[in-house]
Amino acid sequence: MIRHIVFFNARDKSDLETIYNGLSLLKTNPHATHLEIGRNNHVDELSGDAVDFVVYGEFSDDAALAAYKAHHTYQDAIDIVRPFRDLRMAADFIAA
Repeated sequence: MIRHIVFFNARDKSDLETIYNGLSLLKTNPHATHLEIGRNNHVDELSGDAVDFVVYGEFSDDAALAAYKAHHTYQDAIDIVRPFRDLRMAADFIAA
């Protein structure tokens, strides 16, 4: 299984709902076996406001992750979120 984790932050905090709604489109993508969109609670003093949202997805294999990224909802989410975010940091790893 591939785990896909992406961190986002808003350039302007007034755009948090727009970003959340854009990221939520990813939940309609049929290629993830599990997908969550979460808001950072900002309780870690070291990270401060560096991350506002986390996308966590699980995929059966590399092909499923590639299909997820090729699906139109992935591009739809990018089109909405990209203008309002500063940070996007992603990591993929094979779950043991």
